[in-house]
Amino acid sequence: MLTESHWEEAHRSRARLSWAIAGVGMVAVGLLNVPAMALSVILVSGGWRYPVSGAFAVVMGAPFVVLMVRVAERQADRTDESHRRMADQLNDAVARADREAKSRDAQASRQQFETHLANALEMAEGEPEVLDVIERSLAKVAPGVPAELLLADNSHAHLVRMAAVGFPADGQGCSVDSPAQCPAARRAQIQVFEDSEALDSCPKLRQRSEERMAALCVPVSIMGRTVGVIHSTAAAGTVPPDEQVHDLATLAKLGGARIGLLRAMAETQLQATTDNLTGLLNRRAFEQRVTEARRGHPSISVAMADLDHFKTLNDTYGHEAGDRALRLFARVLRESLRSDDVICRYGGEEFALAFPGCAPADAKRALDSVRGRLDAAVTVNGLPKFTATFGVTGLRGHEDLPVAIGRSDATLFSAKRLGRDRVLIDEELPQGQAQPDGCVPSEILAE
Repeated sequence: MLTESHWEEAHRSRARLSWAIAGVGMVAVGLLNVPAMALSVILVSGGWRYPVSGAFAVVMGAPFVVLMVRVAERQADRTDESHRRMADQLNDAVARADREAKSRDAQASRQQFETHLANALEMAEGEPEVLDVIERSLAKVAPGVPAELLLADNSHAHLVRMAAVGFPADGQGCSVDSPAQCPAARRAQIQVFEDSEALDSCPKLRQRSEERMAALCVPVSIMGRTVGVIHSTAAAGTVPPDEQVHDLATLAKLGGARIGLLRAMAETQLQATTDNLTGLLNRRAFEQRVTEARRGHPSISVAMADLDHFKTLNDTYGHEAGDRALRLFARVLRESLRSDDVICRYGGEEFALAFPGCAPADAKRALDSVRGRLDAAVTVNGLPKFTATFGVTGLRGHEDLPVAIGRSDATLFSAKRLGRDRVLIDEELPQGQAQPDGCVPSEILAE
């Protein structure tokens, strides 16, 4: 590789040679004049002596001049070659610097996109917000081309379009039905199909339209499992830029990770707030939901429910039958009551219910309907006959929820004493008949 010192040395060498040629030429001219003059004296006389002497000097000096010219030309060629090589090296250096600058710019752009995407996904609190971020990112990464995010449903058997850009209102997207049918999802690798008519093209792409097209498919993994794909199409023969492939891969990675985290958090939250057997809220979650409901509803009714003769059912038919009875009762409650009503498995065979915006009489009518549906559901599901008893009260002013629950529990005890399989409101009891403080003997409720 030539350096600036080599260039300077070549110029110095050329200058030295020029001076050497000049000096040698002067000496040679002087020396050649002597034999030329001698020959002219021998051969001619008079005035012709000087021209003949000059001619002899020219003839004898010609080879020397030719030699000096050749030496000078070789030196000039070497200098020009050095100049050309340095120019080529400079051009290569400039081109390499330009490529490196473009590569750094592209890398900086990718890092900037990844940073912005990570921030946007971190601020998204639920899957709808995450999907909105993904949809806006698709429009940025793949402008002007149809692109969509397909994710498996809860059964992991079907792919559903969750986000899309560039499609008309009734535009048909990828027809792959499940992750197992998608080459990108099945291989967990990015797939580029330049022509739908190519031999190794995705069959679903070839069947999608009569027009030839290209496609890019990026698998999406959630919690280590490939459950979807980002799919975009373009004109046949189109090769997606490396930047687009990289950005879509980043979108698939970060988007899948955020959705996986939100689902894991939701699952953890669900486990922390629900009863494993019935799927209803647990006691702590029930109290929180009722506290929230009190902010928007001036009146709330509270009820306690208990399965009648549950201990006998367990002892006679086994705990499996008891568990089936609890699950059936929970299902009937969910299907019979409003979505705003709060249902909880309070413990054992006891259930707590809250009815926002309902007076105790309205709650009683709703629970009488539950009793009727429970009787039909027990028959349909082939379970041993069982019933439920309810005690209802109203949440008064700013009293604590445990106080109201204690009162409804006492009302439930009174309903048990009156014959079970009924709904009783505390206001219907004679003064002082309900047992105070909700102290219901467990042996009574278990019967």
